[in-house]
Amino acid sequence: MNTDPQRDTAVRVLVAEDQSAVRAGLVLILGSAPDIEVVGEAADGEEAVRLAEELRPDLVLMDVQMPRLDGVSATRQVVEGGFADVLVLTTFDLDAYVFGALRAGAAGFLLKNTEAKDLLEAVRTVARGEGLIAPAVTRRLIAEFAAPGPARQKDAPDLSVLDPLTRREREVLARLGEGLSNAEIAVRLDMAEATVKTHVSRLLGKLGLRSRVQAAVLAQELGLP
Repeated sequence: MNTDPQRDTAVRVLVAEDQSAVRAGLVLILGSAPDIEVVGEAADGEEAVRLAEELRPDLVLMDVQMPRLDGVSATRQVVEGGFADVLVLTTFDLDAYVFGALRAGAAGFLLKNTEAKDLLEAVRTVARGEGLIAPAVTRRLIAEFAAPGPARQKDAPDLSVLDPLTRREREVLARLGEGLSNAEIAVRLDMAEATVKTHVSRLLGKLGLRSRVQAAVLAQELGLP
């Protein structure tokens, strides 16, 4: 744990991974970045929730398959408690655990074979309040997550769920569905990035969603232009 004053504004990360060798590797990678600080390590889901509540990190890097309490349940408790954002790590790109984790409010997920530089950038991205899904599986994940059931296969999407949103919030939601970052949305819609962040926060609250990833899936499901 680094106490260098230059890292006072660093992204504070809790690493939750049951395999000690993998956890050590993640800690080593994260610790190599001057703007990221590992504030704790957890070897199981229960410890992850306890440390998240105690340490209040900016982000929990959460493995989905852990003893005592699985990563999906741990993610749900961390998010519902408001302890931190959660970035899920998984071995498989379409692991059923991933869908559960996103529904539980995870800010996104990465594959365990992600390059070190991409892991660091993912942590920074989620810490900025932007969701992230591993690029290699984004399309398949959204398609699976938003796939309509047989009973409503031919039904038109129910756009009434968007009634609480302002016109601008709907536009921002549509851009989230394209997978754009706050900065990219700001350029596309000609508004300040801070304003985009405010719109995202408000639309999540109005729609009862826990993350911008869930918002992106909803936008895809509704076929927003």
